[in-house]
Amino acid sequence: MNVLFEKLKEVLYAVIPITTLVVILNFTLTPLDPTVMFRFIIGAIIIVIGLTIFLFGIDIGITPIGQLMGNMLAKSNKIWFVIFIGLALGFFISIAEPDLHILAGQVESVTSGLISKGSIVVVVSIGIGLLIAVGLARIVYNFPLYKLLTILYLIIFVLAIFTSPEFLAISFDASGATTGALTVPFILALALGVSGLKKDSKASEKDSFGLVAIASTGAIITVMIMNIISHTNEITGSLDSMHSDATDIFSPFINHLPFLSKEIAIALLPIVITFLVFQFLSFKMSNKKVKKILMGVLLTFIGLVLFLVGVNAGFMDVGNEIGHSIASHDNKAYVIVIAFVLGLVTILAEPAVHVLTHQIEDVTSGYVKRKAVLATLSIGVGLAITLSIIRILVPNLQLWHYLLPGYIIALALSYIVPKLFVGIGFDSGGVASGPMTATFILAFVQGAAEAVEGADVLKDGFGMIAMVAMTPIIALQVLGLIFKLKSKKGGFDEDVQPQ
Repeated sequence: MNVLFEKLKEVLYAVIPITTLVVILNFTLTPLDPTVMFRFIIGAIIIVIGLTIFLFGIDIGITPIGQLMGNMLAKSNKIWFVIFIGLALGFFISIAEPDLHILAGQVESVTSGLISKGSIVVVVSIGIGLLIAVGLARIVYNFPLYKLLTILYLIIFVLAIFTSPEFLAISFDASGATTGALTVPFILALALGVSGLKKDSKASEKDSFGLVAIASTGAIITVMIMNIISHTNEITGSLDSMHSDATDIFSPFINHLPFLSKEIAIALLPIVITFLVFQFLSFKMSNKKVKKILMGVLLTFIGLVLFLVGVNAGFMDVGNEIGHSIASHDNKAYVIVIAFVLGLVTILAEPAVHVLTHQIEDVTSGYVKRKAVLATLSIGVGLAITLSIIRILVPNLQLWHYLLPGYIIALALSYIVPKLFVGIGFDSGGVASGPMTATFILAFVQGAAEAVEGADVLKDGFGMIAMVAMTPIIALQVLGLIFKLKSKKGGFDEDVQPQ
């Protein structure tokens, strides 16, 4: 009960800022329809309950499964086994990630069915599976993370030359969407399990991070290759309206519940089946421990369903209306400032962000404080949303004008910052672009694009998630640079060591 209460307190601190901001905007710049506002308040309450249960379930269910699988892979000493299991786990976890299905549905709508939802889900999941296998092999063979990321992003830069502008945004968005609330905790735990058996504690600490980042590049690469092979150079169509029935408060929550329950059940099923198979073949844990883990999975299911229902039914309409209303003002400074503040506070309510920041603090024995990581992430995402809005306001500003220099800076930093922060930084990019970003912030940006003459709602909406996936990478590595400078002044080793 004490742990559950701590989780609740943590979630309240995360959700209250964004709720307060929307309430203030409702009484000042953007008065909202009372029905929409009531739905928002109900959604906020459901999100608090759901996120609390989810984080508690992750701790006792998903994380132990991931660590057990990671330990088993590390003990096997068979690289073919590590690669095969990594590929299979990566594929099945990714193929059922709720965030990926949201993005794939949007792509299907945008292309008028030319690119089906199923093809996007399968192609992205193949990329995730392949790169998770590569990432696990990297840990086993001690190949430096920054060198592997350099190779992968060079491949991406070359592929980008032959990729259409629309698919450039979609491919980077796919990398953010697939590392969602369910995938990230499992991948982090898997990396922790494999690296935890290393005798070198310093290497183990560094290798606990970076697998999410490597997996993310798989989605980018495979979607780009799909675009190049299919010669799909122009996207036509439109997104379905995100506005639900404005006269009914409760029906959106009821309507979303069965669909999201089915999505999350399908998402968790491969993890449960894999765990039970290896429990029978390898783990051989007591019935008490197995029941505790299965209870954790059940709580993860309940919490994630409640969270996503709250976000989809309570937050999306509000995001769209606020974006449209503020961008309609003659003074565009309003929408730029609000975009930055929304980015600052929304990231605090992302489920996977809490999982990552806790693991960072645990792995470094408290040397890297989660509050410092959260603050840095908030600034990074705030800048990402701000730059996305500026791209809407400035007609000739294109997504690659941000992404190319941004990733060059990120890769350059990876050669000079403490190597622990390379993994943390690149992992944070995938973690930041979770369900809150894919729904509430996406709706805000699309609402703003609708209100700005000459803006392309679809292109600008997709590109926003790509920005949110990039800026935290730079921000966290800059934090690592600060740690490095402090370490030099204090006479410590420049590679961060737990105290």
